Amino acid sequence: MKIILATFGLISLALGIIGIFVPLLPTTPFLLLSAALFSKSSTRLYAWLLNHRVLGKYIKSYREEKSIPLKVKITALVLLWGSIGFSIFFVVYGKWWLQLLLFTIAAGVTIHILSLKTKK
Repeated sequence: MKIILATFGLISLALGIIGIFVPLLPTTPFLLLSAALFSKSSTRLYAWLLNHRVLGKYIKSYREEKSIPLKVKITALVLLWGSIGFSIFFVVYGKWWLQLLLFTIAAGVTIHILSLKTKK
């Protein structure tokens, strides 16, 4: 099980690193997921990630301050609702239960993002 968790952690880490360079891909959520997966699978990878000079600051900032910058909030919500809206109206059109599920997920993520403090 630890190997599976570590593998998913590495995949999430790769997506987080790509997200640093690709504006449409979020960085912090993938790095947080990596940290959570590494904490359950590999203390060495977990410590490496937290102490990394670039990647560690994303996780430490979120864990210590529970805040994100306003620009990040706005970008995340615009991308979230843009992609979910596109999916609801064009990808799963006609499948009401799947549309409702996607809307519910987006609403939950929106509530979570808005509940975080805005970093000044």
